[in-house]
Amino acid sequence: MLNQSNNTLDKILTSIDRMRLFIASEQPKAYRKNPAEGTPEADLTDAERSHAAALMRVNHAGEVAAQGLYEGQSVFARDDSIKEQMVEAANEELDHLNWCRERIEELNEKPSKLGPIWYSGSLIIGSLAGFIGDKWSLGFIEETERQVSNHLDKHLELLPKQDQRSRKIVTQMRLEEEQHQANAKKAGAEKLPKFIRVLMKITSKVMTKTAYHI
Repeated sequence: MLNQSNNTLDKILTSIDRMRLFIASEQPKAYRKNPAEGTPEADLTDAERSHAAALMRVNHAGEVAAQGLYEGQSVFARDDSIKEQMVEAANEELDHLNWCRERIEELNEKPSKLGPIWYSGSLIIGSLAGFIGDKWSLGFIEETERQVSNHLDKHLELLPKQDQRSRKIVTQMRLEEEQHQANAKKAGAEKLPKFIRVLMKITSKVMTKTAYHI
């Protein structure tokens, strides 16, 4: 029992130590080709460029949070197949993180300065969800990905129509978030109580509004 506790603690400490890499996008992992590759840059006004960059900064912050969430959940996953599913999803989310970072830099902006808060907060939430049990952890993933997909739909409405580079990234992200949601449901996700779903939505709004500016 002591060895198991020490192993869990080691995993959590390793996750915290990796936080800097997730936030700075300096991972050694080779990520997939950016969906915007080959798409010409649009002629955006200063206001449109600033708005698009802010929206992509919000998306980047969400992907930083996703890394913390999946890290925390995978530490406590009981079933190896579920843990493998979480790791695979986290790798795809890491691709999203890098795509968003690239686009933010193209728009001459920087990611959110509050990255450590997004990551550490999600790591704690993910660890708690994972500790409760796999079905509830999967339920948390299903609900998170459902809310993220809705959020990305809104961003596709808000992004400048001519900004096809940003739009292609967000479109690909949305497709994969929907797949993560479906995979979690198929694996046996337990539907979360309404008050938790509402609380998640409120928390997401706070992060979205803050990351848009900071």
